[in-house]
Amino acid sequence: MSKKEIINEKPQKLTRAQRREIDAVIRKYKGDGKPHTAQDSIPYEVMYQDGVCRLNRLSFSKCIAFSDTNYQLAQPDDRTATFEYLCDLYNYVDASIHVQFSFVNRRTDPAQYARSFEIAPQGDDFDDIRAEYTGILQRQLTRGNNGIVKTKYLTFTIEADNLKAARARLERIETDLLGYFKMMGAAARVLDGAERLEVLHGVFHPDGEVFRFDWSWLPPSGLCTKDFIAPSSLRFGNSRIFGMSGKYGAVSFLQILAPELSDEMLADFLNTENGIVVNLHVQAIDQTEAIKTVKRKITDLDAMKIQEQKKAVRSGYDMDILPSDLATYGTDAKQLLSKLQTRNERLFMVTFLILNVADTQRKLSNDVFRAAGVAQKYNCALVRLDDQQEQGLMSSLPLGENHIRIQRGLTTSSAAIFVPFVTQELFQGGGAMYYGVNAKTQNMIMLDRKRARCPNGLKLGTPGSGKSMSCKSEIVSVFLTTPDDVFICDPEAEYFPLVQRLHGQVIKLSPTSRDYVNPLDINLNYSEDENPLALKSDFVLSFCELVMGGKNGLEPIEKTVIDRAVQVIYRPYLADPTPEKMPVLSDLHAALTAQHIPEADRVAQALDLYVSGSLNVFNHRTNVDISNRLVCFDIKDLGKQLKKLGMLIVQDQIWGRVTANRIQGKATWYFADEFHLLLKEEQTAAYSAEIWKRFRKWGGIPTGATQNVKDLLSSPEIENILENSDFICLLNQASGDRKILAERLNLSPDHQKYIDNSEPGAGLLIFENVILPFTNPIPSNTELYKIMTTRLSEVVEGGA
Repeated sequence: MSKKEIINEKPQKLTRAQRREIDAVIRKYKGDGKPHTAQDSIPYEVMYQDGVCRLNRLSFSKCIAFSDTNYQLAQPDDRTATFEYLCDLYNYVDASIHVQFSFVNRRTDPAQYARSFEIAPQGDDFDDIRAEYTGILQRQLTRGNNGIVKTKYLTFTIEADNLKAARARLERIETDLLGYFKMMGAAARVLDGAERLEVLHGVFHPDGEVFRFDWSWLPPSGLCTKDFIAPSSLRFGNSRIFGMSGKYGAVSFLQILAPELSDEMLADFLNTENGIVVNLHVQAIDQTEAIKTVKRKITDLDAMKIQEQKKAVRSGYDMDILPSDLATYGTDAKQLLSKLQTRNERLFMVTFLILNVADTQRKLSNDVFRAAGVAQKYNCALVRLDDQQEQGLMSSLPLGENHIRIQRGLTTSSAAIFVPFVTQELFQGGGAMYYGVNAKTQNMIMLDRKRARCPNGLKLGTPGSGKSMSCKSEIVSVFLTTPDDVFICDPEAEYFPLVQRLHGQVIKLSPTSRDYVNPLDINLNYSEDENPLALKSDFVLSFCELVMGGKNGLEPIEKTVIDRAVQVIYRPYLADPTPEKMPVLSDLHAALTAQHIPEADRVAQALDLYVSGSLNVFNHRTNVDISNRLVCFDIKDLGKQLKKLGMLIVQDQIWGRVTANRIQGKATWYFADEFHLLLKEEQTAAYSAEIWKRFRKWGGIPTGATQNVKDLLSSPEIENILENSDFICLLNQASGDRKILAERLNLSPDHQKYIDNSEPGAGLLIFENVILPFTNPIPSNTELYKIMTTRLSEVVEGGA
């Protein structure tokens, strides 16, 4: 008697034996023959706060979210390594672990998404620029598919007698799987219960409805977690499609017909502009059982071969003539057995499902047809699940449970060919700023340098490749979207139109200028120590070393007398910090002369030219608005003798603002154009390297733009500037520099194509471990373009 017949049978017609059988079935259903306990009263399909989901009485699952990697643009060796690590991950999974890869492309509300890029007007003189900048962002948004949120998950399921045992084993598996993702270079994390519910809610609500949930809502409401993720309606009347919340959906499975698979097939399914959910269910077969099964098949095929040979002998034709299918299957089975026995291969049963959801049936048919075209491209077929749409939908949820028994046996390497990585995107939320579009996917690049481990940056490119335009575009973004301060060191007087339009302060430093900056300016927050003079003394030593010249720099005694003079000239100001007591170079000169020591006199004589001589431009108190949000130091006309001193003084002024802003919790951006000029002199190069090391923890974000890559590698100390920069913008590169960068930054040949004869403003963007090809088009008919361009013809035309 079947279980159904037993349960449906009326009690009064049952014999005593039948009743005992019913009791046994009920006990088995509730607790494997064990007495009923409180544990059995727990409802199945429960989501716990730590992310464990109980699918049924014995099955439990957890979910890992992982990011993309630049697999398609990586070096061939890196791609091979990623594939091998993926094979290792599959081989780690034994028959007791079910694995489900889920790739969810979910469309957000377009109108709401576009509004998130609007920069609100503030009633000042920059509202027209804000509106223009917002228009550029929204136009780029419509060209790409950033309206689609792409996420990737790995869900693993095990069986356990109780929740405690399940949690212990799931945690061990979770740790090992996270290790494999780390080796593949993909950031991964385990989702908690609320995050898993949000993922499920996203699948059930493909229109982008916001998920609202809190664990504290469950007890008073009497609801369960299912009530917060369930769609408003589900309809499965049609055998080939289903209805869900006013939309139409269809689940199909991939029929693998190709003798060889490509690692680009999964990427092609995911690179669509419509909402799609791709699921890969993988169930390992016990190795011993797999070998036995294959051997049995070979034995069956050999028996069939013998029967065919006997038939051939009886019929009088050559016994070596066999049906082609029999010969093919026999060869394939033996090759499979060889792989299982002699190579590091295992056997897996794989189910490949694709869920399409659309607003109308016609749109759904087009989406399914497009997905079928991708399958056909790789000699496979996409087949609709007839009368199994409900099971297909449930199997498309990242819960780790497969209700579809259409499976294909694949070895480890064949299953791993579905590489879950395509190309990385940089699209951060919060305070992220616009940096162009991904040249490969046409998606916008939005990132926040403040989140980087080290936000320092470099912009490298040949003359005319767009370095200055790139700096100006970033300056505009910072100015319009943040309260941060911006400083610019401008050796070529290129930034005046931009700074003037943004009501910034341009400080023109030259022997004939009336703009003065005091190199001895200091504030009480100048150093981490209670006494700020130690760090300021180091700057004055660098200043004097530039003034003295020579190959050997300052002698030890000269350094001593300078330090002694620094202590003297700052004593009145530190006692009463008023502007009129701030020392100037003539005070330093007098303090040196007053020591009456030959070494002090020698330094003082060298300072004469800059104190009372023709180059005394730096012997004045600061008389410009150094407190403006946007300050540009124009040092073009300083001349050869003063330019080195000027660049050093500019960096010290910026350091003073960085220290002052740190107290207010405000970041300070510093853009050094023609950065190679700072690296030519030992003193300014050493000071720049110190800035790259020191700025990060003080809230400073320095960026250097240069065309000379070799200058960055001229000494181990300067080389630290490249190593301590997590943001690097590579524009068009000369052949020699391209080879150097490819070796230092591990650029693949595919990467190098984007910096070889590239258009102005196009190249590679490196942010931490992400390398993206990008373009940053700014329409030439906008005011932004006119105040940023440095092309002579356009500058003359704009000035006319």
